[in-house]
Amino acid sequence: MGWTSLKIKLSDNKFEKEKITLTPETGFNLVGIDYFEDYGNQLYLVEHYDMYQNALNAKKDRKNQDEYFILYKDQNNEFCCR
Repeated sequence: MGWTSLKIKLSDNKFEKEKITLTPETGFNLVGIDYFEDYGNQLYLVEHYDMYQNALNAKKDRKNQDEYFILYKDQNNEFCCR
């Protein structure tokens, strides 16, 4: 999935509780997935960014981009990820 993908509502994802915990009030968090961790502890914060473009560039720099996503709150204060 590229940066043009649609926002995914967190309730549609098995990592819902972890994503809510890792979503910042402002800005954008780049989050990775550790498939070897126990269920419920598989997500980890890589870095926080104030600008979406910086988070996107950091994701693009990763070897396996599909194992990273960006968490943020949209203009309606809803939890989203890309």
